[in-house]
Order: sequence, then structure tokens, then C-alpha cells
Amino acid sequence: MKLIIDGKSLTLNSIENFLLNNINIELSKEAKKKIIKTSKLIDEWVKDGKVIYGVTTGFGAFSNVRINNRDIEKLQENLIVSHTSGVGEYLPPHIVKLMMLLRVNALASGYSGIKINTLQLLIDMINNNIIPIIPSQGSVGSSGDLAPLAHLVSAMIGKGKVQLLKNVLNNEFIDRRKIISSKTAFKKFGLRPIRLAAKEGLALINGTQMMTAYGAYICIEAHKLKKLADIAAALSHEALRATDSAFDLRLHKLRPYKGQINVAQNLNALLKNSEIRKSHKDNDPRVQDAYSLRCIPQIHGAVRDAIDFISSQIEIEINSVNDNPIIFPEEKEYISGGNFHGEPIAIPLDFMAIALSELASISERRIDRLVNGSSEKLPKFLAHIEGLNSGYMMLQYTAAALVSENKVLSHPASVDSIPTSANKEDINSMGSISARKCYQVLKNTQTVIALELLTAAQALEFLKPLKCGIGTNIAYNTIRKFIPPLKNDRLIKNDIDKILELVKSGIILSEVEKVISLK
Repeated sequence: MKLIIDGKSLTLNSIENFLLNNINIELSKEAKKKIIKTSKLIDEWVKDGKVIYGVTTGFGAFSNVRINNRDIEKLQENLIVSHTSGVGEYLPPHIVKLMMLLRVNALASGYSGIKINTLQLLIDMINNNIIPIIPSQGSVGSSGDLAPLAHLVSAMIGKGKVQLLKNVLNNEFIDRRKIISSKTAFKKFGLRPIRLAAKEGLALINGTQMMTAYGAYICIEAHKLKKLADIAAALSHEALRATDSAFDLRLHKLRPYKGQINVAQNLNALLKNSEIRKSHKDNDPRVQDAYSLRCIPQIHGAVRDAIDFISSQIEIEINSVNDNPIIFPEEKEYISGGNFHGEPIAIPLDFMAIALSELASISERRIDRLVNGSSEKLPKFLAHIEGLNSGYMMLQYTAAALVSENKVLSHPASVDSIPTSANKEDINSMGSISARKCYQVLKNTQTVIALELLTAAQALEFLKPLKCGIGTNIAYNTIRKFIPPLKNDRLIKNDIDKILELVKSGIILSEVEKVISLK
């Protein structure tokens, strides 16, 4: 299997397949033709002495400085080494690999002036899982993600560090030394560092690939998490013996948000034929449940609509040309503009952090109702021998901590700005910060949903022999295959690690979807 790159056809599904199955990539024939044509035009312009930003001039505030033709290659190398200013922890390998893929795709459109052999080295690095070491901090999302991409390109010119991995998702290393020079790595695979020609350094680092790589990964995981959140909510609904009347589709069609209707349909399908619901349906004194149960379609649905919108924005960006200047080979013209600016990604990723935080917040409220001892006659903290055992008391503490952290992380980075490059770049997107914050919110929310699943499964032990609905019963049984009921206190961290693994691996979701097609 190969993923053909043409600059316009990447999707979130193809990106997920690329990561999961370690798929090799190659350029389409049409992309190769466009790339060669544009790079030849750059060579002609340089030979003719044409003044082009970043090709025959300096960069940023130095854009008025003319560069002699004999220094053009040195100019591009200097651009890379001077911009390797990143600090902080290294980016996760799977994010770096996505950055590389997205940069190849943007350059494959043939509007950037890159040479085919330069792009082929980047493709060879991807196909051999030669993953550059890239610090996570230092980008303000101005001319895109300059510093992170410069660290990526420093590996291509033989001056950076890399990791060799068998698979980027499990950090399985080929080289036990873990971090080695890119020159050493290239020798192992018969590759050579490249010398950057005119425009190439600029073409490689002007772009939004760090923030967009995060965005693509977050969207992929968020689409799974939105379904899993419905499953967790349905399990809690069963355990708390709530009413399903609030999920009547007649109600939701009067407020026809797509997400709201889809969640109500999912809940009805998951709870279908529930013995628990049937046992109290005709003699339930409660008129209506708490919001965290009654308003699941409205709240989960709003999150879903946000995820769908953000995904549509990310899919635009992954197939966009976002460097500067942009070359139009047919017209033999170039335009200096701002397609590298990160605002179209920064705002959606701030929005995603807010949406996922709300998904965690409602989940934590359901966890509290399950363990607080005042809801629906469940024992306090779901302990079998209260007092001697603390049961799942601390799960709500953990969820509360993560939800509170999410609230801080959800403050939008995109509303901030700070000028750079001697005020030439006077309003910046901060998109890389939006991306990194959102990634942490995603991980926190995955954990909170996992804790709800664990807590709800334990609560259901006290309702036996009654069984759950069609979908909720599958979810419960899947959890029980890996995590036994809590009879006496034990090392809770082991339970948390196991349920989180079930969430991240997609086992619970896939088992449920074998029987129920969730929206």
C-alpha cells in the first residue's frame, strides 16, 4: 500500500491510515511535473537577476537587503540554522511525522519552487521513519511554524538530530541510542543530506505544519472520543437509573442541530432493551433528571458540531499552499502574501479545546453522581464494605483535577498576540500554543471519559441481576474482560491504566460498533 501525494487529496481518514499502518508515500506524476516546472522558473529568475523576497533578498525586516547570486545557497542554509531556536520538550514522534507528511503535501502542489530531489529526501525520511528531533516551543504562528520547521529541515541538511523508529505510535526504536545525528541516520539508509538551492529553505519552513499536524491528530481522536463519550454517558444513565424520555427524537427534531439529534439516536440505540430501565419505568417518582443526564444530547451534541466544524477547517488546511512567496508557473509570476499565517488554525484549535473541555466537565459531573452516595441508592464511593474500603472515591478527585486543568488550558491563545521581526510581523496567531494546549486537553478528556466508564461499570455491579441495554451491555462486558469488579480496595492506578488503554486502543468502541452503528 502507498499513499499518493498530489497536494489536494489528503483526508483525516487517509492520515489516520498513514499513521496506524506505517504506509509509505510517493508523489503523483502530475505533482512531479508541477514541481519541476516551478523550480526551473526559480532558476531562470535568479539567473535574470529578478528581485524576489527570500530568494534574492533577506528575510523579514531584512527584506530590503539584496543578496548576491553567489550567496543564494548560503542564504537558504543561514535561514535554517538561524531559525533553529526552539526550546522545551520534544514534539511527539507521531506529530513530527505528520508535520513531514503535511509539508510534502503542501509542496506537492507545485507553487513553492522546491526541487524534486529535496522533496524526495523528505519523503525517504518519512518512509524510513527517520524522525527529526523538534523542540515544542518557540513558534508564534507568524510565518507559520518557523522554528519547528527549521529544526525539521536542519536534519535534512545534515545538521540536526533524529530518532529512528519502527512505528511512531508506540515509540519502538530501530536505533537503541534513540537520538543520533541525521548524517549517521542517512548513512544507514543510503541517503545524503541536501544542499538548499534558491527559495528552498523558505519553502520548507513557511507553513502551518506543526499546528496543523496537531490539529489533524486531535480531530482524528476527537471523532472517536465523541462516540465513546455517548457510550460512557449511557452506562452512567443505566447505573443511575435515569429516565430516557429526554432522548425522545420528537423533542430533538424541534431543535434540529445535527449533533444533538445524533446523540439522542445513539443513546436510544445503546439503551434499547435495557432491563434496568424497564424495572423502574412505570413506578419512577422523578419527573426529570439532572442536567448531566437529561441534557446529554444538547451538550454532547454541541461538542460534536464543534468537532465537525473544526475538522472541516483542518481538512482545508492540510490541502492548502501556505508558504511565501507563492509561484504561479503558468503566468510566470509570484505573489508575496500571508498564506502562512496561522489564524485559520489557531481559532479552531482554541474552539476544540473549549469543546473537549465541556465533554470532560459533564462526564466528571456524572462520575460525582455515581460515587457521592446520595444518588439513586448506590453505596458511597461504590465500595462493598464502606469505611473499611474507600472504593472508587479517588476517581472523582482525579477527574476533578483534569477538568480544572482543562479550564485553564481552554483560555484561547489566539486572542493574544505579540509583535516579532522588528514589528514587521505585528500580529501573530499563537497557533502552535493553541495546538499544544488542545493536545493536552484531548489527553485529559480521554482520561476523564475512561474514568467514567470505569466508575459506571462498577456501579452496575449493584444492580445485578438486571442487565443493561444492547449497546451498554457490550461496553460493560468488554470492560469486565480486562478489569474485574472492585470487591476490596486494590491498587487503583492499575485499573486506571487498563481502562485508559481500552479507550485509546478503541477496543470498547469497536466492540460496541460491531452491533450498533453509532452516529
